[in-house]
Amino acid sequence: MKSYSPLTIEYALLGFLYQQPWYGYEIHQQLLGNAGVGLVWRVKQSQVYALLNKLEQQGYITAVLETGDAYPPRKILHLTPAGEAAFLDWLQKPVPQARKMRQEFMSKLYFATQITPMIATDLITCQRQKCQAWLATVQEKIASLTAEQRFERALYQFRYGQIEAMLQWLDRCEQELITPIPV
Repeated sequence: MKSYSPLTIEYALLGFLYQQPWYGYEIHQQLLGNAGVGLVWRVKQSQVYALLNKLEQQGYITAVLETGDAYPPRKILHLTPAGEAAFLDWLQKPVPQARKMRQEFMSKLYFATQITPMIATDLITCQRQKCQAWLATVQEKIASLTAEQRFERALYQFRYGQIEAMLQWLDRCEQELITPIPV
C-alpha cells in the first residue's frame, strides 16, 4: 500500500466501519441524520461512494459482495487492520489548528465517546494541552505588538477569546460526555 493520509471525512468513514461492517448506503444515511456525525458533515452520496472506493484501493477497507433475492448485489464494507490502525492513530491525536475544531475534532470526539470514555478523556486532555499552547502563542504575539498595531491587536484578541472559549467548552465536554449519568 502506498503512503497515504486520508482526509478527515475519510477517517470518519473508517470510524463507522470500526464500529461494524456497513453498506455504503447505510453510512451515507448516518451522514444525512440530525445526530452524531451527521451534525458535523454533509456529504453527497456520490462523494461517499467515491471516498469508500478510494479507501478500498488504499487497503483501508475491503468489500464483500452480498447477493440476495430481495435486493440487487451490494457491497458490505469491512475495516482492514491497516484501516483500523490508521483510524485509531487519528482518533487519539489532537487537531493541529484551531480551525479544525469544528469538523475534525467533533468527528474524533463523536467516535471516541462511542468507543470508550477513556479514549474520549485522553483526547480531550491532549486537545486541552494543544489549546493552551495556542493560547500562549497568541499571548506572546499580543505582547509583541506596538501601540500602532491596533487592528492586529484586535485580531489576536479575537483569536485569544476563541481559544479561551474552546478550553471552556472542552471542560464542559469532559463533564457532560465522560462523567457517568447518575441513576
